[in-house]
Formats: sequence, C-alpha cells, structure tokens
Amino acid sequence: MKTDHWFYGLFQSAPDLVALLLPQGASAAPSLGPDAPGDALYRFDAPELKATNHRLDGAFWPRSGDVGTPDRPVVLLEVQMHAKPGFKHRLGAQSFRFLQLHPQVQHLAVVVLVPHRRLNLGPARLPQQLQAFVDGVLWLSLEELGQQADLDPLLSLLTLPVRPEAELQASSQQILERRPDLLSAVQTILLERLPLLTREDLMEFATIPAKDLRHTRVAQEWIEEGRQEGRQEGRLEGEARGRAAEAAVVTLRLLNRRCGPLSNATTARIQALQLERLEVLAEALLDFSGPADLAAWLAEHSG
Repeated sequence: MKTDHWFYGLFQSAPDLVALLLPQGASAAPSLGPDAPGDALYRFDAPELKATNHRLDGAFWPRSGDVGTPDRPVVLLEVQMHAKPGFKHRLGAQSFRFLQLHPQVQHLAVVVLVPHRRLNLGPARLPQQLQAFVDGVLWLSLEELGQQADLDPLLSLLTLPVRPEAELQASSQQILERRPDLLSAVQTILLERLPLLTREDLMEFATIPAKDLRHTRVAQEWIEEGRQEGRQEGRLEGEARGRAAEAAVVTLRLLNRRCGPLSNATTARIQALQLERLEVLAEALLDFSGPADLAAWLAEHSG
C-alpha cells in the first residue's frame, strides 16, 4: 500500500501533530487545516538533501525559532513502512547532513514511524558512532500506538494504515465522532485500504452523512470522474449510433437492388436494427433472391 503521500499530506496539514509524538507530548490539541493558527507550534517542510539526493519525509521547525529548545526541538520525521536493511545508515547520514546545512540548530529530535518493531531496518550490530545516534532516535510503532486506550483522534488517525480491517470501521467512527474535520483524511485511507468499497458503502462504513461527503476533496474527484465517464460514454454512444446509421444506409441500398423497392414499414424496421444485426443482414442479403427472403430474415432476427 502506498501511504507516503498520505502521511506527507497529513503532516503538512497538521504540523503540530509531531508534538504529540514527542515524549513530552503537547499541551494544546493540534488542528488540521491549511492555515495554521497563531498559536501553532510547528511549521512543516520537506527539504531535499542534495549531497545524498534524499528527500526528508518531514522537517518541523518550532515557530519560536530555528534553533529549537529542549521542549520544542527541531524535528526530523521519517515514515518507514517497509523493510530496508540500509535504513539506519541512511537515517544517520541524512540527519547529520541536515545539521551541516542548518548549523543554527541546537536541539534536534529524530522521529521514525514504523508499522511495527519487527521491521528489518538494519543490522543489530552497528558502528559505535552510528549506534549512539540510533539509540537517540524516537522509534514509534503504529501497531503499539493503536493499542493505547483513549488515544488522541489525530494519533488514532495515524494508525489507520496498519489497523486490522476488522477494526477499521470502529476506529474511523471514533475518530470522526471527536474530530469531524478529519473526514477527508479518514476517507482517503479507507479507500486505499478497502479499494472495493463503493461510495455508498463508504458513507455507511464510517457513518458519513451524504451532505458532509459531498463537500470533501474525494467526493469532488468522484463527481469529476463521473462527469468524464459520462462524456466518454456519450461520445462512444454517439459514435455507435453514427456507425449504425451508416450501416443502415448501405444495407438499404443493397436490399433495394436485391429485393426491389422496400415499403416504409420494412425500411423503418431495418433502420431500427442494432449495428451487430445490420452487419449480419448485410452479409446474409448476398444470398437473397427476392422480398420473401428478406421477410423471412426479419421475422427470424428482428423479434
């Protein structure tokens, strides 16, 4: 499952969510939205470390200053959902490269989100210097996070990508009961986890009122998708009708030569045939010897 963009969008929308991941927690509940409130704790970007050609999943800068403090450090966030034996070495390299590019930083926290602690991210034995760095990293298991009781809705939202399918419905409903503004993020991950879910099923699954769903980004994408499908179907239907009309003209011309002038009623019956039937008739009329053969064919095929 591709979740990188989902996590990126979530942290971009709610940068203060990173405060909930730190050991000291956060005194204020983070908000979700493109415009951070005046009392927001962090701003988010995803800097590219050109020397190693690695883009960080997220860098969170305290709004109080780029130096950071013990309570509000600069935070580097990595989301690693798949095994990667060289991850710890890369994490150390890019973290120190970040510090090289930002020498003003005095307080740094490195946070890594993983689905579970069984993930292979590197050897058990590391160089002493790298091991000291790795020991200072905050490794957060989404599996363990999801087992905590009375979880903050935003933290619970983070666990949706790894929760068992049997828990998705209850978890989604609990999140939306407390934070209706998280609707778009919830439905996006539900559609990723449950791709066979219809739009109607989604509304029922997460108890999303139709009036609320209509105004979300995913719903707008559905509407535009439906419009495009409608235009495509209309174009194809028009092309099919055009081909049928052309086939009817050609077939009638051949029938007039083979069977003589046709009555208006017979002409209307032939014009009403589907393209497939007209093609069959155009081939069959080559063996007609008169009007009786046409009448017999129509009696057999146009009923």
